[in-house]
Amino acid sequence: MSGFVSLIRASTLSDTAEYAYASTVVPGARLVFPAGACPLNDDGTTAAVGDYAGQAAKCVENLRVALAEAGARLEDVASTRVLVASTSQADLVTAWEVIRDAFGDHDVPSTLLGVTVLGYDDQLVEIEAVAAVAPVAPRE
Repeated sequence: MSGFVSLIRASTLSDTAEYAYASTVVPGARLVFPAGACPLNDDGTTAAVGDYAGQAAKCVENLRVALAEAGARLEDVASTRVLVASTSQADLVTAWEVIRDAFGDHDVPSTLLGVTVLGYDDQLVEIEAVAAVAPVAPRE
């Protein structure tokens, strides 16, 4: 778990949701706002065309890289929004299960949305996230 993010469970709300209902970050933490993690390969092509689970896995992989560049890990994420280009709840669940499993015990508050279209050719999944990490020491 992150030392900067606290997950909050609401005992009076349904335990059906597979995530915490809220999170907080400690005062002074540096917030990280990565761009939406897309299922793009290094050459710019879309990975796992037609495969919701495969694209979700590639999105998580790319999110890990973007977070690492900012000094963060998945365990530092305070919330996510998962966008899935589908009108089928089963497709949303397929993508969600991959992402949920990648986060493991760090079950951050999340929103799962079905959308009509995403930005890249053949793109089916995108992950938005906000993370919290240690503040940068001031330069002297």
